[in-house]
Amino acid sequence: MGEFIIKMPDVGEGVAEAELVEWHVKPGDPVREDMVIAAVMTDKATVEIPSPVDGTVIWLAGDIGDRIAVKAPLVRIETAEGAGEAQPMRISQAPTAEVVTAEITRPAPAAPVSAIPSTAAPPVEKPLAAPSVRLFARESGVDLRQVQGSGPAGRILREDVEQFLMQGAAPALLKGGSVKKTATEEIKLTGLRRRIAEKMVLSTSRIPHITYVDEVDMTALEELRATMNGDRREGHPKLTVLPFLMRALVKAIAGQPEVNATFDDDAGIITRHSAVHIGIATQTPAGLTVPVVRHAEARGLWDCAAEMSRLADAARSGTATRDELSGSTITISSLGALGGIVSTPVINHPEVAIIGVNKIATRPVWDGTQFVPRKIMNLSSSFDHRIIDGWDAATFVQRIRTLLETPALIFIEG
Repeated sequence: MGEFIIKMPDVGEGVAEAELVEWHVKPGDPVREDMVIAAVMTDKATVEIPSPVDGTVIWLAGDIGDRIAVKAPLVRIETAEGAGEAQPMRISQAPTAEVVTAEITRPAPAAPVSAIPSTAAPPVEKPLAAPSVRLFARESGVDLRQVQGSGPAGRILREDVEQFLMQGAAPALLKGGSVKKTATEEIKLTGLRRRIAEKMVLSTSRIPHITYVDEVDMTALEELRATMNGDRREGHPKLTVLPFLMRALVKAIAGQPEVNATFDDDAGIITRHSAVHIGIATQTPAGLTVPVVRHAEARGLWDCAAEMSRLADAARSGTATRDELSGSTITISSLGALGGIVSTPVINHPEVAIIGVNKIATRPVWDGTQFVPRKIMNLSSSFDHRIIDGWDAATFVQRIRTLLETPALIFIEG
């Protein structure tokens, strides 16, 4: 018998380790050539790792959420004796399009399976069950640790919980007949969710935020937007508020370039950017990502809308490249219709400003003689108070407000 060792691939850009986010196999499972056996993540890019040979898995490097060093052993596969030498395999990477090479080595001679020391973590005591089964058990007041699973590898099925209840292990009831819920569930923070958490901790722990809120009368812009959407050419995306805001940002930054900057607080260096690369915070099934509309200063309104739509689709489908998810100089955060009245957006480190968009609501506004209905939207914007003073933050937001309230100014050069 022979043995192949698959090592953690080097995904480049100086990355020293990657996080395990998926195992598709366990020790003892047979594998076929080109079968995906694991997925690892680094810098919001997920790399799928296939097997280059047929064989049986005999060892895995760790558990989901563990970080494995580049070129460290990841998987050991036992193969039939006489198998040829493995060539370096090429594996696809999502969401980036580049190809990464995983290094595979074949030690000789191969030790018997029983003689190979295992460094894998011991089995966890947490019962194996699908989320829907866990929910059913919680609602029924059943502790899954008391239930014998009949599924593969002892997995607990819904039928097992129902059988447990039928056997007389009825859940405890309160006086009103409601079920006492005592179960807890531990969820390990992994993958993109952990990356987001680390980014938020970095930003809030290192950046002293100042948040400035101002309201904007969007009535005129909403009328213009409705007219332009009604007359838009075939193939043009529907205009939202954000392309107008992007163009307003470009004009406001021209007067206050210190806002379009990044700050290396370790080196104490502020870098002002002439290019305006606007990050658009986008919610995806995997979590929050920030695709970047590059060179907004060189794009018109429809071009901004088209690029933003393209990037949002790529982010939600998981096909956005690493370059499309990095390099922003200022960020817009918007929850659309769920935007609420006010928010306190967290700055996308190492930037120094983020513009938060709240929902548009019709409110009565006194015009000097009477109350009239106007469409009002709040901008909730945060700034790095080490770099941006409160006066400058207010001036910047009020300049944006002026441009949005008089949308013709957005299209006037100079």
